[in-house]
Amino acid sequence: MPHALVVDDDANFLLPLAELVEREGFTSSVASSVKAARELIKSKPPDLLVTDLFLPDGKGMDLLAEMDASAGTQVVLVTGHASVDTAIEALRKGATDYLTKPLDIPRLKTVLANVARAHALRQEVGSLRAELRKLGRFGSLVGASPAMQKVYDLINRVAPTDATVLVTGESGTGKELVAESVHAFSRRRNESFLPVNCGAISPNLIESELFGHERGSFTGADRMHKGYFERTAGGTIFLDEITEMPFELQVKLLRVLETSAVIRIGGEHALPIDVRVIAASNRQPEEAVAQGKLREDLLYRLKVFPIQLPPLRDRGDDVELLADYFLGLLNKTEGTVKTLSRAAVQRLRAHSWPGNVRELKNLVHQAFILADDEIGADCLPQDLGDAAAPAGTSLHLKVGISLEDAERRLIAATLQECGGDKKKAAEVLGISLKTLYNRLHAYDSGTE
Repeated sequence: MPHALVVDDDANFLLPLAELVEREGFTSSVASSVKAARELIKSKPPDLLVTDLFLPDGKGMDLLAEMDASAGTQVVLVTGHASVDTAIEALRKGATDYLTKPLDIPRLKTVLANVARAHALRQEVGSLRAELRKLGRFGSLVGASPAMQKVYDLINRVAPTDATVLVTGESGTGKELVAESVHAFSRRRNESFLPVNCGAISPNLIESELFGHERGSFTGADRMHKGYFERTAGGTIFLDEITEMPFELQVKLLRVLETSAVIRIGGEHALPIDVRVIAASNRQPEEAVAQGKLREDLLYRLKVFPIQLPPLRDRGDDVELLADYFLGLLNKTEGTVKTLSRAAVQRLRAHSWPGNVRELKNLVHQAFILADDEIGADCLPQDLGDAAAPAGTSLHLKVGISLEDAERRLIAATLQECGGDKKKAAEVLGISLKTLYNRLHAYDSGTE
């Protein structure tokens, strides 16, 4: 049942109004001052606040300004001294409606009915979301393990706010999916979500791409260019691999975060922006600071709300859950009904997954292609899940394995050996960092 808080200093008006609200299917509490209302809101946030505009110790409008937007409380302001200006101000600040005394009862009942419907819908969505969590689905994420349930709890906490989030975890654990889920459950969900890989953009272009440039600001700048921050106005920007951002550019990003404004290259004036920032790194950020890869002051500004993603090897039954999920997507795309055999599942569960969820996704795709109706253990790499397989700096490959699969497994093993440091892994493999990013992107998108 939805709850309403009715606030008015006239007892002859307050009590009958509370009775009317209860007859319309609400529980109610009453207050005769701003102070008393604040205490009640703190103890039990209402679904509906009906408040007089003028109270002995302040204005009902003050309560409106203090309400937590994430609580979803709807506010109706009531006054016996109506004016166009106060009505406009109330609606501009987020009031659901503005009523004058004596009350228009049919209109109030309509407002109450709308609030009740919205409350029922929120409860239904909340129950559905809780049920999906038990089944292992949360936003863009898949997993029912205790480790992932903790991640879901953190997302639930931070999503309704505008706090900056720093997501950390090994390569392939799904950091971008966490960012997508934070955005999807936020008040910005109807605006754009823009992922930016800081390591995949040329150091010569990244400042212009992020902050924009004015015409004539450098050779080749033949027109004004809006950067990612301007183009994501009202939405969320996801800065992946933040430790790969050039060190000298990090101070400019810090300034943007602190001032909520950008200055284009060649520009003279700061341009206000309204963008939520979520950053991610597969390195431990404190280690990146110690290595001179990340500014310490930027780390503190980004790490307002940290979320650490667990590696797949620590997620237990999620391996089977994810494998079934990826197989289901492939079946839907290809119009097939292939299944995983128990022997194949056991092999998958025994593997340590150095490439995490990304490695599992690509391996399921490979096995799907090799299988007819059922994916058996013979469709998986021979040494997958072999407890006796050499670990550490050695990688044993079956004779006859495809070059594509050998390359994928070599890259995954090298990344693990390098602690997820893509720049170091690229050097060990003898390829450019950009080439490494291109290969990982191809594996992740299933184009190979």
